[in-house]
Amino acid sequence: MSKIISNERLSRDFFRMRVECSNEARMGQFYMLRAWRQYPVLSRPISVFDSDGGTVSFLYKVVGRGTEIFSGLKAEDDITLLGPLGSAFPEVSGKIALVAGGAGIAPFYLATKQLKAKQLEAYPGCQVDLYLGFSDRPLLTDDYRKTADNVTVNVGGFITDEIDPAGYDHIFACGPEAMMRALYEKCKESGAAGKVYVSLENRMACGVGACLVCSCRTSGGNKKVCKDGPVFKGEAVFEL
Repeated sequence: MSKIISNERLSRDFFRMRVECSNEARMGQFYMLRAWRQYPVLSRPISVFDSDGGTVSFLYKVVGRGTEIFSGLKAEDDITLLGPLGSAFPEVSGKIALVAGGAGIAPFYLATKQLKAKQLEAYPGCQVDLYLGFSDRPLLTDDYRKTADNVTVNVGGFITDEIDPAGYDHIFACGPEAMMRALYEKCKESGAAGKVYVSLENRMACGVGACLVCSCRTSGGNKKVCKDGPVFKGEAVFEL
């Protein structure tokens, strides 16, 4: 059981929650969150937005009963966390693009911080650029501008139109599957398909690979998003 430090409303349906929790979360990992005894039956998988070792933060959108309960929590309320879980984005160097749509922006705050911190130790010329797509009001763009070298925001259009894949050594993506597939196809056309890593979002029950609820097809056979992922090479999920 952990204590909530804050649960800030950012827009009509987006919230940022910060929780006391000793952790070593890596970019792209998630926790299973629970703030109820019986109903809903299942915990909810939420990506790690930020971590400082003693606290962990989550950016989440209210889309159902579970996240609606989260939205009503206050400082000092209790919440149960299981994690950090799943695979992380790889620790790479060079020029990196992070491409996100909607709630897919969540893991890229910590990702940008960790990539920059690691690269600055050995690669002074590193660059991490963010591409953030929103259907309406942008979120947290000022926060992201403090962590990334460049931030490109697209509202109401296609964030994939903004990026030239040939200009990057690595490309990470998180968001709607259609967006990530479009990005992968664009990278493939430019000969950059091998650079792409994507974070998948599937329904989960256990979060540890025991129940098979989150299974997905990949070029290497069926995989568990919660344990084998959520981060996969783009070619593994889009070249079937």
